[in-house]
Amino acid sequence: MSRRLDVPERILLGPGPSNVDPRVLKAMSTPLVGHLDPKFLEIMDETMELLRFVFQTKNRLTIPISGTGSAGMETCLVNLIEPGDEVAVCVNGLFGERMADMASRCGGIVRRVEAEWGRIIEPRQVEEVLQSASPKLVAIVHAETSTGVLQPLKEISKLVHDSGALFLVDAVTSLGGCEVKVDELKIDACYSATQKCLSCPPGLSPVTVSEKAMDAIRGRKSKVRSWYLDLSLIEKYWSKDRVYHHTAPISMVYALHESLRIIAEEGLKKRFERHESNAEFLAESMASLGIKFWAQEGYRAPMINAVSIPEGIEDTRVRRLLLSEHNIEIGGGLGELAGKIWRIGLMGYSSQRKNVVLLSRALKEILRRAK
Repeated sequence: MSRRLDVPERILLGPGPSNVDPRVLKAMSTPLVGHLDPKFLEIMDETMELLRFVFQTKNRLTIPISGTGSAGMETCLVNLIEPGDEVAVCVNGLFGERMADMASRCGGIVRRVEAEWGRIIEPRQVEEVLQSASPKLVAIVHAETSTGVLQPLKEISKLVHDSGALFLVDAVTSLGGCEVKVDELKIDACYSATQKCLSCPPGLSPVTVSEKAMDAIRGRKSKVRSWYLDLSLIEKYWSKDRVYHHTAPISMVYALHESLRIIAEEGLKKRFERHESNAEFLAESMASLGIKFWAQEGYRAPMINAVSIPEGIEDTRVRRLLLSEHNIEIGGGLGELAGKIWRIGLMGYSSQRKNVVLLSRALKEILRRAK
């Protein structure tokens, strides 16, 4: 007979998932009702309204997609791209690469706008592509999880809209940890994930889509290549029509509803200030250990901090000791940054000053032994 679950309680300071507020875990134990039960439909409506608050949008279609953040990415791309469409994808990290891959799988002709991993995409680079091609869509990552870079969006958004293209933003890591002003920035489609700054278990991907983008979806010449992620079908389930599409993950919607309530109670301004303050405290703590930040100065995401591994220090050994001796998880580098950086997440419920203190003390002790 198999053993019952026995899982240690970790301090999750990696690139995700983050620790979950006990209120959210409690919400997940709420009794199930049917996915078309009047009470659940009420919770769906409240969840949409709370998501609009966090996305800072009035978009009617603002919903959680059943799936992780990559499902949100694929939802936006597969709905907005038809075979033969030109698509400009900004690539300065792993998740820009993933968008480019997905866009090509949708049949898009991908125009890559590239920058060195750890640096932002400059507006002039986007402008050059817009002048040399006619992309239907321009896609960019707001907070690149693989590098810790926080990408400015305002100037690029203006360039995109002046060209007549749609603007797609990956806010998987940024939503709930810093400003994501969908309406003010005229973002046409934006997706995120529940397990980062929203401090909810992984399993849902919040997505918001403008009417301009929905018009493009409704005016497609061909069917969306994914039935499950077809927004023209999904929107009917989340609208007043309540047309059955699939069985929603009810307990996960409960969890998201509660996590969004917590964000509303804290207030966006205070929440963003908390993330910024704890990131600054982390920077001071890492400096005292001689650890330098990787991402371009002035453009560092407060919720995902990429730091250079000190010379002569073995990446995996340090992370293994942090986990086994201190119950602390941090992330290693991905792709070309594997073995070069650590990624320290201060997201949502995990973004606490005491966690920075615990990590700093643990790293100091481990690094002293490693030298």
